[in-house]
Amino acid sequence: MKRTILATTLLATTAMGANAETLRWARAGDSLTLDPHAQNEGPTHTLAHQIYEPLIIRDMTGAFQAALATDWAPREDDPNVWVFNLREGVTFHDGADFTAEDVVFSFERAKSETSAMKELLTSITEIRAVDDYTVEFVTDGPNPILPNNFTNLFMMDKGWTEANGVTAVQDIANGETTFAATNANGTGPFTLVSREPDVRTVLEQNPNYWGMDQFPMEVTRIEYTPIQNAATRVAALLSNEVDFIQDVPVQDLGRVAETEGLVVKTAPQNRTIFFGMNVGADDIERDDVEGANPLADVRVRQAMNMALNRDAIRQVVMRDQSVPAGIIMPPFVNGWTEALDQIPEGDMAAAQALMEEAGYGDGFSIQLDCPNDRYVNDEAICQAAVGMLGQIGVNVNLNAQPKAQHFPLIQNGTTDFYMLGWGVPTYDSEYIFNFLTHTKGDERGSWNATGYSNTDLDAKIVSLASETDLDARNATIAEIWDTIQSETLYLPIHHQVLNWGMAEKVGIEVSPEDDPKFKFFEMN
Repeated sequence: MKRTILATTLLATTAMGANAETLRWARAGDSLTLDPHAQNEGPTHTLAHQIYEPLIIRDMTGAFQAALATDWAPREDDPNVWVFNLREGVTFHDGADFTAEDVVFSFERAKSETSAMKELLTSITEIRAVDDYTVEFVTDGPNPILPNNFTNLFMMDKGWTEANGVTAVQDIANGETTFAATNANGTGPFTLVSREPDVRTVLEQNPNYWGMDQFPMEVTRIEYTPIQNAATRVAALLSNEVDFIQDVPVQDLGRVAETEGLVVKTAPQNRTIFFGMNVGADDIERDDVEGANPLADVRVRQAMNMALNRDAIRQVVMRDQSVPAGIIMPPFVNGWTEALDQIPEGDMAAAQALMEEAGYGDGFSIQLDCPNDRYVNDEAICQAAVGMLGQIGVNVNLNAQPKAQHFPLIQNGTTDFYMLGWGVPTYDSEYIFNFLTHTKGDERGSWNATGYSNTDLDAKIVSLASETDLDARNATIAEIWDTIQSETLYLPIHHQVLNWGMAEKVGIEVSPEDDPKFKFFEMN
């Protein structure tokens, strides 16, 4: 017999009290959309994983696990072809059968211009359905890590998508809204009951889920409430209004852990927080320097990098819940080395000398764009950086706003100096390069707001998708990182640490991806 959890909701405490297997979930920010290909963003993927499914998932430890595909391998007679065998007997929430036709459709949709997932699929030249339950992916040269790119690539029902006029991916960067942004029809363990963006989303267990006997499936209803204010979010957990929050504020960790009936679970996250800069423009708008771009001078970037006191941020802002970073790559990722991750010395005299040498001894003013509901203490980190950069004459005007307004600035290239956090679900450096360092274009560089372009580096990045000699591939990865580090293209801050807070009756361990999949949860 399933164990149960007594639960209520923030908005209807009495009415829902009898629903014994409800999980009340909160975090700082909401999913940006329900269109599974419109945003490559953690909270958006996390909600999508409850409703939609990819061919392969990562379990709560980060290991591969079969989802809508049962097995996969390169074809023996052609290393340029990966063969995926699909799970039979799977249906979408509306009862339609899941077949290879849906896989081909979903991947072609995800490769389209407005998709945020297209960088993951650049090596694929053709997707073909061999039969109803076999799909072949043809790549431009052998791609040894192709499956790594599929864990957040969700399958949609071709018929449902066509019938509702959403074959095109929502253009979220330009403010478009579509039927797929607020409605969903997946194969996943939970179905969508209601959706009020930034207010409340309700899901119920899918009784026809193919994995009912393979996973605990002890949560029958999910009530998801974004609570941006840290104090309010903690108060909801302390007062038993919610059962699980993903982001316990660092200043409240002790308070939550010491409360009877509550538990804090901590783990390093596969994510690095950093600042990006518009280094490619001849002039930028949000500074007080006429006719020049101070960020285009590597000496200015080096000085700013030296001025950031990461240990102070760790101790004062993060209460020791971060790991100072010297590179925008978390230690989970192939390509990371301890030597690359050394933080720069905080030599303020040397930093000021670099500013003088670059012609900015008197400093300059610039705007820093920062989210206030996405990363742990994001706005507080930016506030700390304002003071640190001011010591070398970089006077920063802080513009902090919700991620729904912040991220389009980066995607549209309308920011000169910005905060971003980057997780690496493929656990490989190529993912970072494709999105953040390749020249911004139709297939790659969609999150590269730096304006940086290096054709030699681009060629090396592209080569990674077809290099089967892993030693040679890793050597190329090291060369690319050496270039990025020498250019001081980004200013790393820290590798993020996760703190999940939950009622003792919630049984789960912290995922390094910060993506709870509730089909794995056990209710004590």
